[in-house]
Amino acid sequence: MEPVQQIADSLRNEIAGLEPGDRLPSENDLVRRFGVTRTTVRRALERLEARFLVRRVQGAGTFVHRRIDYVVSPDGAPSLHRIVESAGSTARTFLIDVDEREAPEDIRGFLGSSEGDPCTRLVRLAYIDDHVATCAEEWIAPRVLADLDVSLRAIESLSEVLIGTRRDPVRAWSRVATDFAPAPIAARLEIGDATPTWCLETLTRDGEGGPALMFSRSWLRQDRVRVVVRFGDA
Repeated sequence: MEPVQQIADSLRNEIAGLEPGDRLPSENDLVRRFGVTRTTVRRALERLEARFLVRRVQGAGTFVHRRIDYVVSPDGAPSLHRIVESAGSTARTFLIDVDEREAPEDIRGFLGSSEGDPCTRLVRLAYIDDHVATCAEEWIAPRVLADLDVSLRAIESLSEVLIGTRRDPVRAWSRVATDFAPAPIAARLEIGDATPTWCLETLTRDGEGGPALMFSRSWLRQDRVRVVVRFGDA
């Protein structure tokens, strides 16, 4: 086995017993431990980083990294906060933009709105464990919520806001794919526009078979989350 892979395998086994955020030995320490060149050590760390097992910070070092499982399922609430919390992490969301406008034609089809109907459009940025993770564009169906920007500044979870209005938000349809985020979204996610992301689209209804409440399109950093689609009985 080549030295690069041997070092990567050794460090991967070591990382399994560490906690997220723990710092790995410096490159100099690893050079001395394995008796190889700095280039070989760096290539091994690059392989671990490509597998999202470590996070390298220039000038600070290399740290253990863990992605969370972002589970999409019919019986799970369409709520980023609940999904993240069920994975043992903490989510914070921030409202970037809000306005009233006509939804694009494809989104009107999901919402059942007509041409000219004003929908509430939101752009929100979410952090997981204090690291930027997702950016979402969300379209609220006409006449579903009033003073939404005020509500979201008090309650970060849009799902909780909907529940507070005596609605029952359920995930009616979802699609997930690997895609590239638009340049403005990529900039908010602090990634390059050539970096792939998860693109998750969701239609939320009021109860099973009820009227459409909202349509969302989220871009999620692949180094922060692993999207898991689950349906049916085990």
